[in-house]
Amino acid sequence: MARDEQALTEMMEHSAAVLTAAGFPKMPARVLMALTVTDSAGLTASQLAERLDVSAAAISGAVRYLQTLGIVRRLSQNGSRRDLYQMPADWYSLMVRNSPIYGVLADQADTGLAAIDDPADPATERLRDMAGFYRFMQDRLPAMINEWEQIRAQRSDR
Repeated sequence: MARDEQALTEMMEHSAAVLTAAGFPKMPARVLMALTVTDSAGLTASQLAERLDVSAAAISGAVRYLQTLGIVRRLSQNGSRRDLYQMPADWYSLMVRNSPIYGVLADQADTGLAAIDDPADPATERLRDMAGFYRFMQDRLPAMINEWEQIRAQRSDR
């Protein structure tokens, strides 16, 4: 079956828009989706710029951002000065395991609780819930990643 490039482009742009609406930066979202739907192992910066019709500078900033999250890695190509950007197979795991965001947010909620220091203050319960929720997420994510990897492996075995 032939790839429907028009449908993939529309899906890519719509998915990037959904990520952007959820707070993800626009250009990294577009780059991420372009790397997700490519039919090759990865894309160079110039290929990404051409595919997304943006400048090399926009691509540079986007891939730098995605690299800090662990979603994209840069690979040197033998015999070429151009690097290849690709999503590792376990990008989701790297992103979750390398991100301390839930612990940091829980700690910030604790700081807020200490600053209020009043159990009757309406913000106290919200901050307790925030700290508890983020610690719950931090504790549960590794097990969820392991479960996903088992499901993914079973799906691949078929």
